[in-house]
Amino acid sequence: MTAGFPRATTILVALAAATVTAIGMSGIRGILAPTLLTLVLTICANPVRTGLLKRGVPGGLATGSVILVVFGLLAGFTYTILIAFAQFVTMLPSYSAQFAEIGANISSWLQSLGIGEKQIQEVVSSIDPHNIAALVTGALGSVASITGALVIVLTMMILMAADAVYARTVLGQLSEHKPELVDAIRNYASNVRRYMVVTTVLGVAQGALNALALYLLQVPAALLWGLLAFLCSFIPNIGYFFALIPPLFFGFLVGGWPTAIAVVIIYGIINAIVQSIIQPRVVGHAVSLSQTITFFSVLFWAVIIGPIGAILAIPLTLLGKAFLIDANPDAHWWRPALGPTDETRDLAKAQVAAAKADRREHHASHKPPPTSQPPAE
Repeated sequence: MTAGFPRATTILVALAAATVTAIGMSGIRGILAPTLLTLVLTICANPVRTGLLKRGVPGGLATGSVILVVFGLLAGFTYTILIAFAQFVTMLPSYSAQFAEIGANISSWLQSLGIGEKQIQEVVSSIDPHNIAALVTGALGSVASITGALVIVLTMMILMAADAVYARTVLGQLSEHKPELVDAIRNYASNVRRYMVVTTVLGVAQGALNALALYLLQVPAALLWGLLAFLCSFIPNIGYFFALIPPLFFGFLVGGWPTAIAVVIIYGIINAIVQSIIQPRVVGHAVSLSQTITFFSVLFWAVIIGPIGAILAIPLTLLGKAFLIDANPDAHWWRPALGPTDETRDLAKAQVAAAKADRREHHASHKPPPTSQPPAE
């Protein structure tokens, strides 16, 4: 705490500064979001460039190859999603009869509840293929804005890759004065790289399995929902529900309740295996954030910089933790409050073992003494 200021004043000033910073970041989200995305991509791709340099590939060629491959994959995936959603929008009018039937059923149900005719018409009018298409188009944004974001990503990737040549030297100079900061940056890069690579691989597997299952169930636009499941795999806790709603709805349109229930079961099993069992074991201590903070970080970064913020919520939160907590020895005691560390897990296991030992000892001390049998005559 700063000398001469009460703790309450310090806390209020810190909250005010954080609020102003968040509002400022939200104001420049158009350039901040692609820049942060480029930073994460550069961190993930840097080992590939380093590996090529060790194999004797010239520095310029190694850097350029990595940039082109990463940007090509990103641009290809982005425009694949645009094409898939365009096909989805053109497909919607063919289900006008099913939408009309659903609207009639909802109208009858609302009338039975005593809701007014005006409110019912507002609800039913929203269940229209053209309204849904307009909503999807608005959520995606224009092709021009997406192209502009990709131009920023490409430019920043070239510049960051060029600056990365001096990263080792710069960190070596900083370590003489701020060793904790350098350790925090290196640990952050390693942890984010591990998290993003593992999540990407598991997300591809998850999206492919979902798309295959939807194709077998004859749910329309199965590839599109597989791509959506891949994207939503980067959004902790709530991404599963975003990925589930569209195929659930269209599964109900084409196959009724049996298909809808099958979609829920398949998505639930795949999500439980990938995100609840495999991913935590593989990522391990790379993400030392509690579930509450993880969920809040998704909401926070989505509000600040939009959909990219929800996808990059974990890396961005870890970035803030690296500079505010890990780089400051006086703030290390905050680590257990943000999420379970290795020491916290060991202490929890020791406490559980001690509690079990106490219960065994308690039961043993309260056992009735054995009854002695009289000698046989």
